[in-house]
Amino acid sequence: MPVTQMVLILLAGVGAGAINALVGSGTLITFPTMVTLGFAPLTATISNSIGLVAGGVSSTWAYRRELRGQWDRLRWQVPGSLLGAVLGAYLLLHLPESVFNRIVPALLVGALALVVIGPKIQAVAQRRAAAQGRSTDEISGGRLTALVIGTFVVGVYGGYFAAAQGILLIGVMGVLLPESMQRMNAAKNLLVLMVNVVAAVAYIVTAFDRISWPAAGLIAVGSLIGGFLGGHYGRRLSPNALRAVILVVGLIGLYRLLAV
Repeated sequence: MPVTQMVLILLAGVGAGAINALVGSGTLITFPTMVTLGFAPLTATISNSIGLVAGGVSSTWAYRRELRGQWDRLRWQVPGSLLGAVLGAYLLLHLPESVFNRIVPALLVGALALVVIGPKIQAVAQRRAAAQGRSTDEISGGRLTALVIGTFVVGVYGGYFAAAQGILLIGVMGVLLPESMQRMNAAKNLLVLMVNVVAAVAYIVTAFDRISWPAAGLIAVGSLIGGFLGGHYGRRLSPNALRAVILVVGLIGLYRLLAV
């Protein structure tokens, strides 16, 4: 692999790791970069998923403080992500990519809409809970079930394509959870990491010959650095600033997906 390509893939990995820590659309940087450099789309998808695991580890570690107090809920969400990722990885290896690509833009638009209206829905729910004498931090069984199902569906999507799964998760959690943006972002980083780990293991076992290990290694190094930097500085953003970053990156990602 030429040095120029190595540098471009490494830099794309840094950018993807940082964006994933903040939003979760890093694949929209690394995937187009690899395809532009001549990699087959399937090879680019698989190698990218493996490489971005490292960035998921560093960004999750950077947000470890925000994960405190969420484990009672995450113990239900994590299995949903894992099972969804298994199904998504299976679909990637057995279905044409065009099947999912047709609905990706619609999913992304829906997620961005949820990011915008989520706080308003939460405010209404909190006022109603207060009027009924219930704790505003309480999560009903129905909402938890809806959350786990939503997490599973996003896991399927993430195991298949990965791009923008973080935005989808933030959208789902923003509507259903009485949590701050930073705490939801911490949960998002952990759940996306789970999806990427499962997908990476599945690809290594079933599609070893389709992986570009030099590219995956460069993305891993870059995303490890980018994930730490994005997590370190992203934790300092205000909720509105973080929501604005999500919207901007999401709209850019939507444009790139529609332009393909």
